[in-house]
Amino acid sequence: MDLDLYEILPWIAALAFVAIGLMHASDRPPMRGSWLAPSALAALLFGWSAFTIAREGFAVWAEHTRNAWGNQIWFDLLLAAGLALALLFPRARAVGMHPARWLLFVGLSGSIGLFAMLARCLFLEERRRVAAP
Repeated sequence: MDLDLYEILPWIAALAFVAIGLMHASDRPPMRGSWLAPSALAALLFGWSAFTIAREGFAVWAEHTRNAWGNQIWFDLLLAAGLALALLFPRARAVGMHPARWLLFVGLSGSIGLFAMLARCLFLEERRRVAAP
């Protein structure tokens, strides 16, 4: 059984999802530098998106309007991003971020913007903790 890259990468992403979930399931505060992981994920996803656009063209909307599965994936992505933003916005406001700007960025870039927003929020929270007496 020969698996190609497009069959392997979804499994790697699923394992990463489980690993990240387990790492953050505890009640302990974020470790110093915790903003680096979402920064790296944003960069990796941006790179993969750039590769995909260069190879396949910008067919995002066509993929989401092709059939019922495309619609379902679009609905799922929007609802998951909306939920993530609803949970992240109070923390973002608390460290001086402007949620409306981030809503636009996430709306245009999806998870890339969401990971970047989380990284920025974690960075500002860490800076605030370090600066506190």
